[in-house]
Amino acid sequence: MPINIPNHLPAKQVLESEHIFVMDESRAFSQDIRPQKIVILNLMPKKIQTETQLLRLLGNSPLQVHFTFLIPSTHTPKNTARQHLDEFYTEFSSIRHKRFDGMIITGAPIEHLPFEDVSYWEELKEIMEWSKTNVTSTLHICWGAQAGLYYHYGIEKTELPKKIFGVFEHTVLKKHERLVRGFDELYYVPHSRHTDINTEQLKSASDLDVLSVSEEAGVCLIVSKDEKQIFLTGHPEYDTDTLLQEYERDIERKLSNVEAPKHYFAPGGKEPVNRWKAHATLLFMNWLNYYVYQETPYEWD
Repeated sequence: MPINIPNHLPAKQVLESEHIFVMDESRAFSQDIRPQKIVILNLMPKKIQTETQLLRLLGNSPLQVHFTFLIPSTHTPKNTARQHLDEFYTEFSSIRHKRFDGMIITGAPIEHLPFEDVSYWEELKEIMEWSKTNVTSTLHICWGAQAGLYYHYGIEKTELPKKIFGVFEHTVLKKHERLVRGFDELYYVPHSRHTDINTEQLKSASDLDVLSVSEEAGVCLIVSKDEKQIFLTGHPEYDTDTLLQEYERDIERKLSNVEAPKHYFAPGGKEPVNRWKAHATLLFMNWLNYYVYQETPYEWD
């Protein structure tokens, strides 16, 4: 949240020069406050786990946040009880007439499929098009980021020779962008994917800014110039043991070339070490504050 500072206090100019967000008295006095409306399109198979992960990160905000959980009508989830879906989820037809302050599109374990072969691709395209006019800012995660980059900018995904799997160090390229304010110059993000984005096509996209990269995991954080579209190739929302669960699942399935997640376990042991929680929380707080709350009109109409 911004610091409310008197207009003529000397500290105001110093903090602004350091890219600390401050709000002067006149703006604070006139600013209306209401709950922020966030719609979460949950495409992950373990929906309850993903709900908990995302709400944990967004729940640290002092803002009041109202959530709507969304699933495609053209796909029937197999790993979540129908009762849970009926009670807590809605479909796009029920909300398409509404406006939301923010939207999150999660990942999905369907990287092996061309986008056009995904059962709900046409519906997802309709939702992403709708978001351009009915959502202030949309955060795309992992496969959701690849799908968003493909739909909005024509950037394709590419097959990797080996799965990117582990917790990787990232470098902040644009330190003064609002989304990475407060970040250390190096920070960690979990990744778990068999595909990457086409970096040559990304370089040609003049409407996008790359905010952070990893030598091992590639581009991580991308923001559109108008800040309405944010793309995150990793999984900072993951719990400490999520990669371990995926690793054990792959071993149980007897998949070929299964490797332990890199930079994940404590040295000499088998216990995971969480090195990404603080930056994950900061990332979601920055998005919710700077890209949603500060940009959304009090009355959409």
